[in-house]
Amino acid sequence: MNHPKDTMPQVTAAAAAQTAQRTPNHVPLVEQTRDGLVESIHYGSLIALNADGSSAIEAGEPDAPMYPRSSLKPLQAVALLRAGLDIPQNLLALTAASHSGSKTHRDGAAEILALHGLTEAALGNSTDLPYGVVEREEWLRAGNGPTQLAQNCSGKHASMTAVCVINGWPVEGYLNPEHPLQVLVRDTITELTGEDAAAVSTDGCGTPLFAHSLHGMARAYGRLAAADQSTDEGKVAHAMRRFPEMVAGEGRDVTALMRAVPGLLAKDGFEGLQLVGLRDGRGVAVKISDGGDRARMPVTVEVLRQLGVDGGSLDTLQSPPVLGGGLPVGELRAAQFFSKN
Repeated sequence: MNHPKDTMPQVTAAAAAQTAQRTPNHVPLVEQTRDGLVESIHYGSLIALNADGSSAIEAGEPDAPMYPRSSLKPLQAVALLRAGLDIPQNLLALTAASHSGSKTHRDGAAEILALHGLTEAALGNSTDLPYGVVEREEWLRAGNGPTQLAQNCSGKHASMTAVCVINGWPVEGYLNPEHPLQVLVRDTITELTGEDAAAVSTDGCGTPLFAHSLHGMARAYGRLAAADQSTDEGKVAHAMRRFPEMVAGEGRDVTALMRAVPGLLAKDGFEGLQLVGLRDGRGVAVKISDGGDRARMPVTVEVLRQLGVDGGSLDTLQSPPVLGGGLPVGELRAAQFFSKN
């Protein structure tokens, strides 16, 4: 199901900037208990949209602008396809990834570069160790240090440099917000979210970062997940669903979620972001206000269950128990946040 651009509500930058000047009204979303006592609480906001764009579930302030961080990568990948990127599906999934830094991931980013006559020297992202715990330990045991290929955004950056080659744009300076590539990315994100950016910053990897609302991001993920595979949106969604291990990695919850629910599209982002798109056009966006990564999945799973997406497939995504002396004494659970429409 595609949503025509001219039917999507547009939120002006001026109106969004006014909202950005204050702290969003977040609410309790996730609780950690220990022997029946609530020990910790994670606040945040969320929204789940129906296929027609109406709100199904919401909590907190889902229209407040925030930085979507790496959950923007599938939208950025759509822009790259529009600019002529043509690579195998596993490498397209890597383009939309926050990968764990396995050999497969590193080799994939290097392959994107090589296909376009480039080397790692063309990359403008920051250096880092592999993001995955197992992958990082293996990397360090081999005596390696931080590199650009090991950094979790290297697939996206490799494809960005490739698009510069394809279009005759300068590779040097491709992260400048006024570079033709980044202008196209910004305009594509604006179209897919139905919102102008409320603010612009720089992501951890060096890419321009645009502030949007959870509402707009959920709308964009619903569009991607429902899009026909002949469209650029559909190509990105299909690649991510076909190769979920490239989007994150083995042992990562985003990969596990896409494997558990056929047709589901998922991407996380630093600072407590989780985005989900369903094949029927519904979209879910969650933001944990303190940036706590452990709180993303319990609330996302609960929202999906409230939407009727379960059938037992989500049971494997339960959070690990809270331990006392090596034995379970508590849990990380979704709070009673629901406001169903």
